[in-house]
Amino acid sequence: MATKAPPPPGRGTRTPTKAATPAKRQTPNPGAADGMVPAVAAGSLSIREERLAHDGKRRRSPKSIEVNPLRKGLRLERVPDPHVMVLFGATGDLSHRKVFPALAQLWRTNLLPQDWQLVAIGRRAYDDKAFREGVRDSLKVNSRVPLEPAVERQFLDRITYHRGDFDADPMYDELAERLDAIDASHATAGNRLFYLATQPSAFTEIVAQLGRTGLDHEHHGGGWRRIVIEKPFGRDLDSARRLNREVGKVFREAQVYRIDHYLGKETVRNLLVFRFANGIFEPLWNRRYVDHVQITMAESLGVEERGSFYEETGAVRDVVQNHLLQLLTLVAMEPPATFDAEALRDEKVKVLRAVDRLDRMRVAADVVRGQYGPGWIEGTRAAGYRAEDEVDAQSETETFVAMKLNIDDWRWSGVPFYLRTGKRLPKRATEIAIQFRDVPHRLFEGAQSNPEPNLLAIRIQPDEGIVLRFGSKVPGLGLDIRTVNMDFTYGSAFSADAPEAYETLILDAMLGDASLFTRADEVEAAWAAVDPILDAWLDEPAPEFPNYDAGTWGPPAADRLMERAGRRWRRI
Repeated sequence: MATKAPPPPGRGTRTPTKAATPAKRQTPNPGAADGMVPAVAAGSLSIREERLAHDGKRRRSPKSIEVNPLRKGLRLERVPDPHVMVLFGATGDLSHRKVFPALAQLWRTNLLPQDWQLVAIGRRAYDDKAFREGVRDSLKVNSRVPLEPAVERQFLDRITYHRGDFDADPMYDELAERLDAIDASHATAGNRLFYLATQPSAFTEIVAQLGRTGLDHEHHGGGWRRIVIEKPFGRDLDSARRLNREVGKVFREAQVYRIDHYLGKETVRNLLVFRFANGIFEPLWNRRYVDHVQITMAESLGVEERGSFYEETGAVRDVVQNHLLQLLTLVAMEPPATFDAEALRDEKVKVLRAVDRLDRMRVAADVVRGQYGPGWIEGTRAAGYRAEDEVDAQSETETFVAMKLNIDDWRWSGVPFYLRTGKRLPKRATEIAIQFRDVPHRLFEGAQSNPEPNLLAIRIQPDEGIVLRFGSKVPGLGLDIRTVNMDFTYGSAFSADAPEAYETLILDAMLGDASLFTRADEVEAAWAAVDPILDAWLDEPAPEFPNYDAGTWGPPAADRLMERAGRRWRRI
């Protein structure tokens, strides 16, 4: 009778001696003792032995961070960790019109932690009291909802002023010491959010100085560091790449939040929900059913007090490269695998890379630029662009752009995307219009009128809402078909007070949610789409500006751009 083989070594078994082992059986490791994981040769393990070996190699889980039980249930889910926010350019117009009012609203609605502090950095000679008074005055003018006096006082008490030049080493050394002192006195745990609301020319210097002083370093096991950078992020593809490299020398990509306030608008964010949470629209969202897409961002204002800035920028750099292309990506992107930042941004980058590059002939045929002259808006005389303050009397800067772009991918091939933006147009409005194809066969030839093709319009501002256009029979004995609208407006459907875009984006940066911020490759892909336009214009003769009156919808060539294909701009 054959000798019964011993049980495999493991927990609860004793490793057999060599005398008790059959002649042709491999001897287990003599070092495996009772309750120890056996060492084995490759290919000789049973499933149980593999599990036991894996148990022995498994690393212990890191010790969990203790949480104060008294805080459990007290923090809202969306409240960030305690931290210090460092605002560069705190005396500037952007900070006082947008950033401080947004922060005040977050404080008013209890969305900031109690252990939150703000260090405002500027060149002007202020002390804390004088600077806080200036912020108080700005809040009276720019706040969405007025703050109660006690709430306003609590908010202002958390602001301290730090004077210094952005290129001065001592300023950053003193800042580092000040932040350490705040961590010790206010329990902000080393968490810091740096916000660059400065001129773009100061970005690289500030980032380099933060790296020199080690203010970018994240502590092991806690203490995050993030940086928010305002647009414009570069002025062409080469400068954007250089800026990305300089920022990347100091901060990891996961720490960088490039802000485009348009992505924080409630209606823009709802576009993702509208597309991917409703099953009836996604099957129609492709080249089989869509004839073309129009994206319009119209402004009735001129350049205001930004003449020198606009002279260096123009409509393409100021609006098309960021706002309009961001809206285009949200319309054209594929459904992401998950609703997280990287998955969303991956799909947006794919769209930008699929945008068909315009050569010089295409630029001449499919891109229209304009500059407003004097005219009338709402009964008020408006000066021409060249008569604005700090603008060259022979300026060649475009204040209007209309273009046709194609997306060379499976979903949108053959569907043109028409983009237009301009200043001193008849009204302020931003809208995305999805124009569907006409019915393949008209059954109602005897009708007094034919309805227009179906259209879905998403109004982003000012009257946020969604319009669906379709044909319907007019009540009566005859057969008369009219175009009617189903109009949904946010104001009438929801009683909730919608936050401003900066409130949403600043809170997301504090929470570490980068979904609504642009990634480095996304910025570069957007510049790659518009750079050929800017390069082509450099080789063209000086444009015949001005070519449209203030208060009109742009130069006549913009209408001809649509008419060539039998289309027309939607009246907004």
